[in-house]
Amino acid sequence: MPIAELVAWRRELLSVCDADFDAERYMELADLVDGDEGPAVVHTLIASLRAEDDHGGAHEAAYSALARFPPGDLVSGTITAAADLLALPRDNSGQVLQLITLVAAAQDLEDFHRGVRLLDPDLRHRLGDLVRDHEQDEWLAGERSLGKLRFVPPEPSA
Repeated sequence: MPIAELVAWRRELLSVCDADFDAERYMELADLVDGDEGPAVVHTLIASLRAEDDHGGAHEAAYSALARFPPGDLVSGTITAAADLLALPRDNSGQVLQLITLVAAAQDLEDFHRGVRLLDPDLRHRLGDLVRDHEQDEWLAGERSLGKLRFVPPEPSA
């Protein structure tokens, strides 16, 4: 999508998530994503997962769209969406994090850890709590996901 269309797409996707959730339009918009749009669109898709209920497959369309991105873009977009990720309903954040563990190569996971270390300390701490919480639950507790997103906080400055 050209950048002008991306701006309009982003605005519309986030607006259909408001009070009168339009699941059909949301799915149409998510299906427009081909995975070449970059980390900013990953961020938008993550931010759009704020509804508690799936509304007949709407969130599945978003997860499918996220899965079309190269792992590096998925990781980068997720890092920039960290604050949004923390505000999502629990299952939605778990599915996004699990997707990373299932598609990311070792270098992508290193990039995730490096990106997390650059986050604001409070945001980094809360993201670490979210990862640990999901590791005790179904989303990151499985053999293919457990421990992959756990990160070591940076040493305090002297």
